[in-house]
Amino acid sequence: MIGVTPPAYDPAVSTAGTALPIGSATTVRRHTRELLRQHRGAYITLVVLNAVAVLASVVGPYLLGGLVQDLARGKDDVPLRQALVWYAVALTVQIVLVQQVRLRGSMLGERLLADLREDFLTRVVRLPTDVLERAGTGELVSRVTVDVERLSRAVREAVPQLLVSTVWASLLMMALAVVAPPLALATLVAAPLLWYASRWYYRRAPAAFRSAAAGYAAMVGTLGETVEAGRTVEAYRLGGRRTALSGKRVGQWAAWERYVLWLRCGILSAISVTHMLILTAVLMGGGLFVLWGWISVGQLITGALLAQTLIDPIAQILRWSEELQVAEASMARLVGVRTIEQDAKDPSLSPTGRSLHAERIRFGYHEDVDVLHGVDLSVAPGTRVALVGPSGAGKSTLGRILAGVYAPRQGRMTLGGVELNRMPTERVREQVMLVNQEHHVFAGSLRENLILARPGADDAALWSSLEVVDVKEWAEGLPDGLDTPLGPGAVPVTPAQTQQIALARIVLADPHTLVLDEATSLLDPRAARRAERTLARVLADRTVVTIAHRLHTAYDADVVAVIEDGRICELGSHDELLTADGAYASLWRTWHG
Repeated sequence: MIGVTPPAYDPAVSTAGTALPIGSATTVRRHTRELLRQHRGAYITLVVLNAVAVLASVVGPYLLGGLVQDLARGKDDVPLRQALVWYAVALTVQIVLVQQVRLRGSMLGERLLADLREDFLTRVVRLPTDVLERAGTGELVSRVTVDVERLSRAVREAVPQLLVSTVWASLLMMALAVVAPPLALATLVAAPLLWYASRWYYRRAPAAFRSAAAGYAAMVGTLGETVEAGRTVEAYRLGGRRTALSGKRVGQWAAWERYVLWLRCGILSAISVTHMLILTAVLMGGGLFVLWGWISVGQLITGALLAQTLIDPIAQILRWSEELQVAEASMARLVGVRTIEQDAKDPSLSPTGRSLHAERIRFGYHEDVDVLHGVDLSVAPGTRVALVGPSGAGKSTLGRILAGVYAPRQGRMTLGGVELNRMPTERVREQVMLVNQEHHVFAGSLRENLILARPGADDAALWSSLEVVDVKEWAEGLPDGLDTPLGPGAVPVTPAQTQQIALARIVLADPHTLVLDEATSLLDPRAARRAERTLARVLADRTVVTIAHRLHTAYDADVVAVIEDGRICELGSHDELLTADGAYASLWRTWHG
């Protein structure tokens, strides 16, 4: 075990500035105590049942030791029948209680796991968008999949088994100390090895598991981004570079997994040696103790059986403690989101009008690097505004700030006189909503997909929203209507239908202002034309800000804002800007050929 060194590259350190935070050991322990307090009754019941089961397991060795002692003394009336009856009763009690402990332990574990999942998901969906984007897809995916899976195994198996084994070992050791104190001392011969191996392992394991998890997150993120941006990678001939980067991430993760495997081999080897030491010490030492008259033969038999029984819970403690290290690293990654300080929201704030005002907005995705530089823009109620400019000018960024998705670094973004970043997110979404090309159908029924926008909406409202977006006929043809499951393993949904369902949510939410960013760009031309006609019905009588990647959108707008290098350089109607013969006129001529 001496000479083991971790890999030189540590992904947990390298991504510390961008990844979601990892909870400290104190945070993990505090959250664990909170969870156990919430289920105090079930936890206490589990401990009591386990203690009684252990006491029942001691009856057999105690009775056998007594019988051997009676025979050694030459007694004629050995109570064999009574001993067998009591042993059968104790064994039955032990079997029943052990099954109850496992059942109740699993039930408690499932409840704890459900609480953890709900807490994590509730906090993640409330995190600021910039925090999630900075962390990356791989970081979030690995936490909600791999970390939850590892924690599931620990909660279902490791925690109940560790609790059972700890109580078991403690009571068996106490029983051994009462029945044959010298044999209890003999078992301590394994203590130095256990102390050294545990100290060696637990000083290295937590950091190793965190680094392995961070390496996995980086690998998943790199592979996922490469697949998702496959067309871009192919267009710019980045395949070789992305392949090399993916191979590098896989290698870094594999190196940490090998290091973790080495640590596990070390602690498991120590457990095997511990078994042999305890049995050797008890049997050899016990024989000497009998010869010296320190204990009787009956005490030796009872003590040897108790020591043999003691070996398994000690091994289970070490084994499941190792599993618990994995779970602790995963739980630290899950509860880490609790340490993120979210901007204070004032639930009493409510806009007094529908006007949007951006005042001296500055914003950047990285520190000291601004994308927008002192932008001013006012959007009157009912106005149709088009944001125009070359790629990378800052159109989409400004659109997200107008929708309240991002908060400006400097300046004020107000709706009806109230700053968007100070209002609760739910209230902002009631007023302003962003519509982009990323539409989703969640695993569940059509009804569940729709009421996300307005919980409690009745069937009449749901059918009305589907009719507005021209998908009612399709919905009526589903096997169970609104209650038909959609998605993988259920009724498949086309991209066009996915977008129509997303637009139906907008109809239900009924915001007065919409910010559109390539809402139909992922559809084929025929589906896109149909979606645009549907979208036109949805946009009626609303304030609309369109991020215009195609200039025909700007032609229909009341106001066109031309953005270059993160600044609004021109502002006016289509005709006014053509007359001015500036940047917009140049873009228009280029677009028309």
